[in-house]
Amino acid sequence: MTTMPVSSSNEFAPFLDRLAEVASKAIMPHFRQGFDIQNKWDTGFDPVTIADKNGETAMRALINSTYPDHGILGEEHGPENLDAEHVWVLDPIDGTRAFITGLPTWGALIGLRTSGMASLGMMAQPFIGERFGGDCQTAWYQGPLGTRTLKTRDCARLEEATIFTTTPALFDEGERTAFDRIENSVQLSRYGTDCYAYCMVAAGHGDAVIETGLQSYDIVALVPIIEGAGGVVTTWTGGSPCDGGQIVASGDPRLHEILLRDLANQA
Repeated sequence: MTTMPVSSSNEFAPFLDRLAEVASKAIMPHFRQGFDIQNKWDTGFDPVTIADKNGETAMRALINSTYPDHGILGEEHGPENLDAEHVWVLDPIDGTRAFITGLPTWGALIGLRTSGMASLGMMAQPFIGERFGGDCQTAWYQGPLGTRTLKTRDCARLEEATIFTTTPALFDEGERTAFDRIENSVQLSRYGTDCYAYCMVAAGHGDAVIETGLQSYDIVALVPIIEGAGGVVTTWTGGSPCDGGQIVASGDPRLHEILLRDLANQA
C-alpha cells in the first residue's frame, strides 16, 4: 500500500505505517485460506489463529529492533517492559470472528500509550486497503478513497443517532437492559462491526459505540482516532478507557453526556 504523509506532530506517527505493513504481510496469506482455529476459552468461544500470532510477532520484532527501550502489550504474546514511558498496545486482528468467517470487518490495532495515556493509534485493514489513524489532536484516513482528514458529525439527540455494538449477547442482564433502552430510542443500530465501528464514528458515518468486556488492546489504538476526529471515549462512568471494561465512544460530546446518564447506573 502506498501511503501519503499525514499531518501529525507525534514523532512516532510514521512508524504506524511501518507496523501496519509488517502486520499485513504476516496476516494476509491466511485470510480466506484454510487454517487451524484454537479456542482461548474453556466455556464459550474466543478464537485465535496463526494469523493473529504471526501478525503480533512481526510487529513486536519491528518495535524491538527500532525502539528497544519501548514497552509492548499484545493480546497474543503478553506484556514486555510495561514500565517504559512509551508502550505499544497491539491487537493484530481485532475481530477474529469476522476473520475466520471471511468477513473484512476486522483490523490490526496499533496503539501507543505515553506515560499511561493513549497518544497515538491506527486501525489497518489490509484486505480493503484502509487505514484510520489519530494522535488525539487530529485523525486521518488513507485508502481507496484517497487521503483525508477525519471529522465526527454533529448529533445531539438520541433519536437521530446511529449506534454500534459487537453483539448485545456480550452484555450481562443489567448492561443489556441499559443498552436495549438506548437502542429503542435511536434511529439505527448496527452489530458485528468490531473496530470498524469506532472508525465509522470518527469518519462521521455513525454516532456512538457501546461495548463491554474490552481489554486494553481492544481500545487504546482507537481512542486517539476518535478524539483526534472530535469525539469522546470513556468508560460508562466517564473514566479513562485505556484499561478497557465498559466503553462508550461518541462523535458528539453532547450525545456522550446523554449516553453516560443512561449507562452510568449499570456500570
